[in-house]
Amino acid sequence: MDNSYDNHDEAAGHAGLDPLIVDSLLEKLATDDAFRAIFHANPAQALAGLGAVLGASHGIPAPGDPYYCMTTSTLASKEEIAQARALLQQHLAAAGNHNVIFCFEADRIRSALECS
Repeated sequence: MDNSYDNHDEAAGHAGLDPLIVDSLLEKLATDDAFRAIFHANPAQALAGLGAVLGASHGIPAPGDPYYCMTTSTLASKEEIAQARALLQQHLAAAGNHNVIFCFEADRIRSALECS
């Protein structure tokens, strides 16, 4: 089962995430401390747990790897993720080159996504 979301606006890069996975991801990031810890340590592993297709690598994403754009130094608070949920949903479900590496970084979600 392919859980990537292939929309019609696909640009250079990759398909967006399935909207159901995006919804689950954002709900857990806004409410679940255990999931947040897994996501912060390895976003690819956290997404795999939600059913996202990872491709060849299941390790911690490095620059250029899928899901590297979701790595953080400091994960945004539950409140910040909840407040930016609509922007994050739109960004993560859209096809394209997801180079916005601060989309889950504390105090940077809105500014990173509004500039992308």
